[in-house]
Amino acid sequence: MIENDHVVLWGRCLNIIRDNVPETTFKTWFEPIVPLKYEDKALTIGVPSPFFYEFLEEKFVDLLRAALYKEIGEGTQLMYCILTDKTNHITVNMEGSKRSSALPAQTVIRDGNKAPNPMQAPAPQDLDPHLNPNYNFENFIKGNSNEFSRTVGETVAKNPAKTFNPLFLYGPSGVGKTHLTNAIGTRIKELYPEKRVLYVSAHLFQVQYTDSVRTNHFNDFISFYQTIDVLIIDDIQEFAGVTKTQNTFFHIFNHLHQNGKQLILTSDRAPVMLQGMEERLLTRFKWGLVAELEKPDVELRKNILRNKIRRDGLNIPETVINYIAENVNESVRELEGIINSLLAQSIIFKRDVDLDLAERIVRKAVRCCEKSKPVTVEDIIQKVCSHYEIEESAIHTKTRKREVVQVRQVAMYLAKKHTESSSSKIGQLIGNKDHATVLHACKIVKDQVEVDKAFKANIEEIEASLKRK
Repeated sequence: MIENDHVVLWGRCLNIIRDNVPETTFKTWFEPIVPLKYEDKALTIGVPSPFFYEFLEEKFVDLLRAALYKEIGEGTQLMYCILTDKTNHITVNMEGSKRSSALPAQTVIRDGNKAPNPMQAPAPQDLDPHLNPNYNFENFIKGNSNEFSRTVGETVAKNPAKTFNPLFLYGPSGVGKTHLTNAIGTRIKELYPEKRVLYVSAHLFQVQYTDSVRTNHFNDFISFYQTIDVLIIDDIQEFAGVTKTQNTFFHIFNHLHQNGKQLILTSDRAPVMLQGMEERLLTRFKWGLVAELEKPDVELRKNILRNKIRRDGLNIPETVINYIAENVNESVRELEGIINSLLAQSIIFKRDVDLDLAERIVRKAVRCCEKSKPVTVEDIIQKVCSHYEIEESAIHTKTRKREVVQVRQVAMYLAKKHTESSSSKIGQLIGNKDHATVLHACKIVKDQVEVDKAFKANIEEIEASLKRK
């Protein structure tokens, strides 16, 4: 092994660390660490924030020392690089107590009691945007299910904060939300290199916030986020039920929005379906544009498969592509996973990729789905109409009778909650209504559930009958 192969060295250290901490602790505090270099008996690792570094030093310094000494050698130094600020380096002497290298004046952690100087703007090159360059518009395959969201994303990238602000993208896991937001951020950096762009998961934002409070660096945390020009928060639904994090993000959101900065948010559901989120935040999420990414249709699934096969230099027959596209419909990740499995099986058993091999792999991958048939919009219509004792045909008419309108709204709400169908599809199947009508119906039912116990009991009874289906 080459001496300065920092990735291998850190990987060996991680094996020791994993054996000595709970899995959740490992995922929270060690998986986000990025090995950067190893030279002169010093291993440099990148961490997301100063608070992250301080927590590691407070809780895990002995474990880090033991792992480094065992895998690299006695006297190894550990250097931290704060990934949100490339000039901020901290050195730890593993022989004894830690010592901090002199931080450049412009990157010293500020006094928590002092307000940031608005005239002293940080240099954009000091900020790592945490974008994945492999996720760009060039390899984001366009189809009917994502064309609108992609077009909106390109518009925002050309003129950040001038068109749709905030941009709220939602859809089930694996439909391309992370890919699209990274593509937007990457394009903005290409067009406006002076802008400070930051992509961060809602989970990491929450970890940073918690650490800032614990270490009395809360003002520093706020000040940093107020310097961002384009803030991308992925999986915003993870803020649900976490009131203090929501309050903090509310103030950051307001500051950025009022100062003409772009906000891009993703979620696995529409704003009206987010439970445990403060109303004032939900209102702000809908200020700009709410766009849905739906599950890919068959044609898009074929194009995604062809793109991956071409990108990986594989040779897979069109019959195999068609079979996979028609039988694997949950997400883009699942499609790519099938191709990876095909490649692995082909190499291990030294055989060509053919339809027989594809059928065996797909059967294993979707077996769990076959055991429990998913709830459909049609199932929900039948159960809701049965519960309220009205004819199914009634909700497809244009009648505005109150009792029929309510049944229609309940069916839309439950379809959005219990199926992966898009709002547009649900509207087509329930009364031939549009996307906006479905979202409005979901909000009406959600609000009534929160204040009407009898109505809530009816909804729960219908949901129970769906589980017995």
